[in-house]
Amino acid sequence: MPQMDHLPGVEAFVEAARYLSFTEAALHLGVTKSAVGKSVNRLEARLGTKLIHRSTRRLVLTADGEAYLAVVRGALEEIAAAETFLSSGNRDIAGRLRIDAPAAWGRQVLLPILVEITQAHPRLHLSLSFTDRIIDPIAERVDLVIRFGETQDTSGLITRKLTEQRAPLVASPPYLALRGVPETPENLHRHACITGIRGDVPTGYRIARGALPAERLAVVATHEIGDGSAVVEACIAGLGIAQMPMSLVALALADGRLVEILPTFGTAPVGIYALWPQTRHLLARVRHVVDVLAEKGQQGFL
Repeated sequence: MPQMDHLPGVEAFVEAARYLSFTEAALHLGVTKSAVGKSVNRLEARLGTKLIHRSTRRLVLTADGEAYLAVVRGALEEIAAAETFLSSGNRDIAGRLRIDAPAAWGRQVLLPILVEITQAHPRLHLSLSFTDRIIDPIAERVDLVIRFGETQDTSGLITRKLTEQRAPLVASPPYLALRGVPETPENLHRHACITGIRGDVPTGYRIARGALPAERLAVVATHEIGDGSAVVEACIAGLGIAQMPMSLVALALADGRLVEILPTFGTAPVGIYALWPQTRHLLARVRHVVDVLAEKGQQGFL
């Protein structure tokens, strides 16, 4: 088992890798540049491998350094979070939490909730990315991912359904006045259809016919847009028909900028899921945020 007195060397390496500078790492750790360099040297000697290439201009991680960093950085964060959690009587939620969520929904719905959480837990620090692409949270070192719809590859991940919501088919009144209102799903092939993009593949539409299982409509995407807000704006502008989660189109439906079409056929509800890398001990900050989101989902706020 590694000796705990090796931790300062690991910390020095992680900070040097973060800033690619012994000087910046020393400032962050409150020690001298020489102390950081010596700690990393001792760590490399103990491991029997070079972790960082040094030059007079910059530091560059070796392949072993990249691999080692991927493991020990998360371990140090877990140790720091555990110490903070225990020292605060198991009440405080602290540490850095990296979250990725769909762009439009993340900005409009998730961000206000996260602001509330950080106001209640000021030692919780967020690193947020709002994207509509499929990411690998393990490879990209993301603690928590929120996605609409079930994800195909969940190996090494824990998945929890937070809630589900309707995803109506919508269009603008000017578009419908110009092109007509489709009366059946099969009529959609005569219309301009706007879809999102998921993993370089258009997302398509899903509907439910009565009590039958939801089905995916094979529509031809006239326009493919990889951002939820842009899809809604394009639809409002009359570019075509789109299917979007109710949370993103509710205001436009309420004020008449958009109109729901084919409501009698129903639209299959879409699930909202939280995914995080499987670990032996779930970080308290991940558990807390997921629990809050699940509660918000039950209350209809997602």
